[in-house]
Amino acid sequence: MSAPVQAAKPKRRLGLSPLAPVPVKQCCSQGGGPMAGPGEPIIALVGAPNVGKSTLFNALTGARATMGNWPGTTVETARGIWRYKADRTTCDCANCSCEVGETPSQATIIDLPGAYSLDSEQPDEKLTRDLVVDVPAQEAPDLVVTLVDAAHLARSLFLVTQLREQARRLVVAVTMSDIARRHGIEVDTYALSEALGVPVIAVDPRHRAGLDNLTRALVETLHHAPPSPRDRLAGADSTDDERFAWIAQAVERGTTASGVTSVRRSDKVDRVILHPVAGPVIFLALMWAVFEITTVVAAPLQDGLDWLFSGPVSDGVSAVLGAVGLGGTWVEGLLVDGLIAGVGSLLTFVPLMALMFILLALLEDSGYLARAAVLTDRVMARLGLPGRAFLPIVVGFGCNVPGIAATRALPNAKHRLLTVLLIPFTSCTARLTVFVMLGSIFFGRWAGTAVFLSYVVSILLVVVVGLLLRGTVWRRLPSDPLVIDLPPYQTPTVRLTAAVTWVRLKGFLQTASGIIVATVILVWLLQSIPLGAGLGGFGDVAVEDSLYGGLARAIAPVFASAGFGAWQTVAALVVGFVAKEAVISSWAQTYAIAEENEGLLGEHVRLAFEQSSGGHAVAAVAAFMVFFLAYTPCVATLAAQKREVGMKWTGFGVVLQLAVAFLLAVVTFQVGSHL
Repeated sequence: MSAPVQAAKPKRRLGLSPLAPVPVKQCCSQGGGPMAGPGEPIIALVGAPNVGKSTLFNALTGARATMGNWPGTTVETARGIWRYKADRTTCDCANCSCEVGETPSQATIIDLPGAYSLDSEQPDEKLTRDLVVDVPAQEAPDLVVTLVDAAHLARSLFLVTQLREQARRLVVAVTMSDIARRHGIEVDTYALSEALGVPVIAVDPRHRAGLDNLTRALVETLHHAPPSPRDRLAGADSTDDERFAWIAQAVERGTTASGVTSVRRSDKVDRVILHPVAGPVIFLALMWAVFEITTVVAAPLQDGLDWLFSGPVSDGVSAVLGAVGLGGTWVEGLLVDGLIAGVGSLLTFVPLMALMFILLALLEDSGYLARAAVLTDRVMARLGLPGRAFLPIVVGFGCNVPGIAATRALPNAKHRLLTVLLIPFTSCTARLTVFVMLGSIFFGRWAGTAVFLSYVVSILLVVVVGLLLRGTVWRRLPSDPLVIDLPPYQTPTVRLTAAVTWVRLKGFLQTASGIIVATVILVWLLQSIPLGAGLGGFGDVAVEDSLYGGLARAIAPVFASAGFGAWQTVAALVVGFVAKEAVISSWAQTYAIAEENEGLLGEHVRLAFEQSSGGHAVAAVAAFMVFFLAYTPCVATLAAQKREVGMKWTGFGVVLQLAVAFLLAVVTFQVGSHL
């Protein structure tokens, strides 16, 4: 076992040092070759929720991270590549000499779900036990990093004591030291390391502090054999009593009381934030501010990108194609009227998405979103759902697919099923692009409020449909109270906010470059095939005379009572079944081909709603937004639902969503058109 590690007290000797050089005499006497370290190790991050584990993961891996399921499980984990420089000693025994230098290295880091202990049978905590305890040593991660909260050290060390009972390489990373200091607690990492028998490092992943010391601890620990399991204390009545006694001794040795405590401002703030009346009002006000800022600031940036794609980019591609003899052919139609018009229109919303992700990351990093979970716990209880169900639903507002995957953490099968059926009613960011566009066209300076109201309607739909299902399909559901650690209020950091924003924006861009491109090509193909003879050739047919237009016209009358029975609008909804962002690209393709790019896209959309609603465009667009919010989600969401609850319940959800969406759309238009 390696020597104890000290990272916080400069007066004591630092127990961790670079890999010690191999003595030359020892090398020569052994006659061995160069000293080699491990190859590419696997490091697992474990710890309780809200202890900074994911923040440390992002700090170490940056953008080199992916999500996926651990083999043999249904629990999602994050994996990333950590690149670092390790001190290596190379000996030339033939010449009896050794050199010490730095070698670029890398390791795979796995961010496991939050776990308080290894005893739980819930899927996320069970994965940690299966991975680091109930697994042969040769199949386990090479090293486990356990994060502990300095402000709640005794509670965090319970997981450590369970891991120390195993022969596993272990490094303890102490976070929240600044919060502990405000509570009058000082953590002596050197003394705590001696008590625990493993390296202990103080880190602040939000500000990248302590990462160099952590790197040295990880490298040295990887070069040593796993420590022997700790010896049990004598005289304990039970396993847990013995563990608590060991934890108490470690805390006593590793912490001191500074005698200075600051006023806990977070408690005072929480009295307001979590107030049963003021809390929901503040929550709604913050959400309104987010959407208002997003629409106002992003508008000029969107206009600039729209001019770029519809002007210089399209003209440049057309000029190049004309120069090589492909001007006016189907190739130009595919590239200019298809890909550039469709994907380009979608990419104009990148500033909007980036700004939205920044604002939500600020709320998350500040500690507010955890309070929002507490505020909504009462609503979850009325739906018969546990408080933990709020977290998948919140994730669903970003994207329905990971929201549905997150329901795996719910222990009860009925809770999981009900939550999976409710998540598609959350307004994901893909829908947001369409809402912002329509809000800007029809509501002017009230666009932000209109978008905000769409999210209010989304929340109401989750609640009302949940109550409906509970009163009919699931009349008896077991209760499960919310158990959550409220993180301290913190000032968001630029680095962390930028990293989180980029990861989420990258996911949006990957969608645009994947399924959206395929959808655009499919729409262009349908728009290029004439319905019959005499209507034009392939790639040279009016959209209304194409297969695309024919299919849309056949469906359009169904939506006449909702005020948006124009075939162009209905066609966009059909394309939106594949991906909600594709609604914009569908409009852009339709009007670019049918109208030969005359005028702005917004003017064409406005005219379509005016004509189909008989002059009640605002009522019609409100009905469209309600339908778009509630109707069948994208195919990726349906695939996720099928994977989690099966085809039967997925089909039930599709029928339920279409019925709710159509009913609300008709009521919205009929009432709105008479006001």
